[in-house]
Amino acid sequence: MPPEERRRRAVAAVASQDTATLLDLLEAHHVRTHGHVSPETLRKYRLGARTWLTYAADQAVKVLHPEGEDTDLWVRSLEAAGKSPASVGVLLAGARALYAALRWAKATKDTPFTDTKPRKDKRRPWDKRQPYPDADVQQLLDAAPVEMRVLLRLGGIAGLRASEITGLTWGAVDLDGGALTVVNGKGGKTRRVLLSASLLADLRELGVQAPDVLVIGRTPEAARARLRTLCKRVGVPYLGLHALRHTAGTRLVRAGFQLQDVAEHLGHSDVQTARTYGKWADDRLREHLSKS
Repeated sequence: MPPEERRRRAVAAVASQDTATLLDLLEAHHVRTHGHVSPETLRKYRLGARTWLTYAADQAVKVLHPEGEDTDLWVRSLEAAGKSPASVGVLLAGARALYAALRWAKATKDTPFTDTKPRKDKRRPWDKRQPYPDADVQQLLDAAPVEMRVLLRLGGIAGLRASEITGLTWGAVDLDGGALTVVNGKGGKTRRVLLSASLLADLRELGVQAPDVLVIGRTPEAARARLRTLCKRVGVPYLGLHALRHTAGTRLVRAGFQLQDVAEHLGHSDVQTARTYGKWADDRLREHLSKS
């Protein structure tokens, strides 16, 4: 598309509040500048941009040239609605991606979210990564049908992210080799993940299908909804689907594995991220202090 036509369409989309066109512009720009982008990343960016555009329309904000207080008030409104600093940060990233696309289209030169930040999260790093207690996980497994058990173990043992769980195909599962391959994980990375005996058994019970068939399928939102429903049914507090990944990390640290091993298993780019699991895994210190 010629640059002038791109600019014309972008300006027209802002004027007519055509959110769909603006989100498509965001996606086109992001894929163009970053190459492969995971569907989950695009979903989050689109959500952030859509949330900002909805607020801007309700508050009569000039989208191409918002005032500094407009962006700050939007963030404060998100916080007042109960959004955590991490969630606000995700939405902010989407809004920033939208303006990067608008600048690419030469619809604006503004960078309105440069100095806009969520309030500092006062929670300790390990408090933001709470795992499901082992007893709760077992309760969920006992009540779950085989497909749900596979989902629980893909998160709670293999340590897969939500989009990795729902995007996993049978072609990426090597039952004989006891491993699976995560293709295009976070940051577009590929990694090989070893499987536990219990997960292998559940996968076999679920039944191997054609290589291009999804093991779990649907969307990350649907997977979260299924877990939330199961938690409610058995009386286990719902901590989120991502908390299963924290469960996997905590179990590995508790079993005595080095942080580098944990980071590689979970696909962390920084071993320091895995260090937080040690705070939840240190039952020996807790037991010692309780007897002192």
